[in-house]
Amino acid sequence: MGWLQSRRLRYGVGAIGLVFALLAALRLVFVLGFSGVDLREAALLETLGIGLRFDLRLAVLILLPLALLAWLPRWNLLTVPALRWLARGYLLLALGIVGLVYIIDFGHYAYLGVRINATVLRYLEDAQISQQMVWETYPVLWITLSWLTAVSLWTYALVRLERITLDGEHKPIGKLAIASVATVGVIAVLLALLGRVANLNLENPVPLRWSDAFFSGNNQIAAVGLNPVLFLYDTLKVGQSQYDEARVREHYPQVANYLGVSQPDPEQLSFAREQAVQPYRLRGERPPNVIFVMLESLGTSAVGAYGNPLNPTPNLDKLAKESWFFKHFYVPVTGTAKTVWASITGVPDVTRQETATRNPLITRQHTLINSFEDYQKLYMIGGNAGWANINALIRQSIDGVKLYDESHWRSPRVDVWGVSDLDLFKEGDELLRAIPKDQPFFAYLQTSGNHRPFTIPKSNDGFVVHDLTVEQVQAAGSRSVEQYNAVRLLDFNIGRLMEIAKAGGYYDNTIFVFFGDHNTRISQIPHMAPAFEQLGLESNNVPMMIHAPGLQPRVIEEAVGLADLLPTVAGMAGIPFRNGAMGRDIQQPAPEGERVVPLVLREGTFPLIGGVTKDFLLQMEHDGSSPTLHDLASQTPRDDVAQQYPEEFQRLQGLTRGLHESARLMLFRNVR
Repeated sequence: MGWLQSRRLRYGVGAIGLVFALLAALRLVFVLGFSGVDLREAALLETLGIGLRFDLRLAVLILLPLALLAWLPRWNLLTVPALRWLARGYLLLALGIVGLVYIIDFGHYAYLGVRINATVLRYLEDAQISQQMVWETYPVLWITLSWLTAVSLWTYALVRLERITLDGEHKPIGKLAIASVATVGVIAVLLALLGRVANLNLENPVPLRWSDAFFSGNNQIAAVGLNPVLFLYDTLKVGQSQYDEARVREHYPQVANYLGVSQPDPEQLSFAREQAVQPYRLRGERPPNVIFVMLESLGTSAVGAYGNPLNPTPNLDKLAKESWFFKHFYVPVTGTAKTVWASITGVPDVTRQETATRNPLITRQHTLINSFEDYQKLYMIGGNAGWANINALIRQSIDGVKLYDESHWRSPRVDVWGVSDLDLFKEGDELLRAIPKDQPFFAYLQTSGNHRPFTIPKSNDGFVVHDLTVEQVQAAGSRSVEQYNAVRLLDFNIGRLMEIAKAGGYYDNTIFVFFGDHNTRISQIPHMAPAFEQLGLESNNVPMMIHAPGLQPRVIEEAVGLADLLPTVAGMAGIPFRNGAMGRDIQQPAPEGERVVPLVLREGTFPLIGGVTKDFLLQMEHDGSSPTLHDLASQTPRDDVAQQYPEEFQRLQGLTRGLHESARLMLFRNVR
């Protein structure tokens, strides 16, 4: 029987080797084609070693069912032909699923800079829109053909291996040799599953974990060390708790003081406070209108006023000089739905799996928009408002709101995201002109053109595409010429919006609020401070301007967050309000001396959280472990400067954890 065992061993080793080779090749594709890492990074080789061990683990896990079929005593792959066909079908299915996960992971990372995790399930809620966007953006047929070809070739290689080994010529081998090889094989499989040999505690062996890939403190480098299949599984299997009341209670005194709660209630954990009509309000014959303009996928690196050398945004640059210009403005979490949530509710969407808009139990939120009591309220989006279930948040939270989406517009749809931004502005202008002149309005305009597939509509009021080279636009932060021109088109449309508002007669009595919702993945950003890329702030740092005729231009140097928008605009408009959420009027003094914006720097089941000020970033794991302090002005911003600034480190450490845990509580306590 020695020859029989020999064939099984050769088959097992060969099959693991082939699958491992496939996974290693896919890792190489990710590193060279999607990661964007500098190949000279000192930590890259060690991270790749971690990644390859994850790949070996996955290869072993995939082949374990076949090992069972091969080593059954009587009915096995050698004796029962039907089991051979079962094994081949299993391989085809398993490799197909693994390949599909990798394809989705590559696209997910290319757009958001995050490896695939449990949050990807949110796109299944809007499967039709997600499918159409993918179809219009990517060469789906070629990708599918490549996927099927690769799966077929590797399955064929495994079938050939099966015939060479299991059906090969008999080569007897002694029992002692079989026992030795089998023992070594079992140990090797166990070590492959553990993923580590060095520093292995045999009494309590701790397997290689996803967190090991983050040893460098650089999320971009860490992404190279993750295996998307195993990481997706790890994030799916962990339960999603709502909030940790004990942690909120622990940090409540500091957070309540930070938010300016005049009557703290540590028992009820209330953050409620009142703001009366302020003396710094804009004065006029009637209350000012308010127009929020959410700038899709626009980060600071793409805007000339923040240093982009190609000056792609002349209209926004002009507004920056004539407005309140926020140099350090942050959205708490990346993602459009999460930005919509925080801008309306004042609570950062720190949910760890799906977006908060998808939770039907919390979509009826308290919003300061309702404090604009005599205002007509409108929400306008060019596409489907059912995307990410944001229509539930808008309709349930904003009293008397009129929601307009693609079903209301006469203009033709230009792509999956509905009508063009310019058509949205023009038809929205008709709605605003129809409002009686003596009634103020609050309008929220959600743009979408600066988003894959970066469509340039045929009707665009004379907008001209710039034919720059890929090298030119990538040197200024864009990943493609299409993305660069989409930013230019968005800026062009903002210029047209201001002209339309002036022609419509409501410009002179309106507060305009322009803010990005997140940044997209970018190629390189030499015109930004090193901390912008190296500390992962590229996605959260977005442009922000408040513009109103008669408003004295001002540069805001402090760090300001998305949750602060509504309280600030309400103060400017002379609106009193009661607030129990995270935001504060930026014109109110900060009790702590300097403002802190809570951030989620790495999304998913195990988020990396942060607290950013004008000068520093404090980051830590979601459970409070591994806190580090970073100087944003440093040329080596990854250095931990906690010992150099111990007081700031202690202050920000408590506020960062406290604000994050309080936000998790507020998601459920801010419900009306």
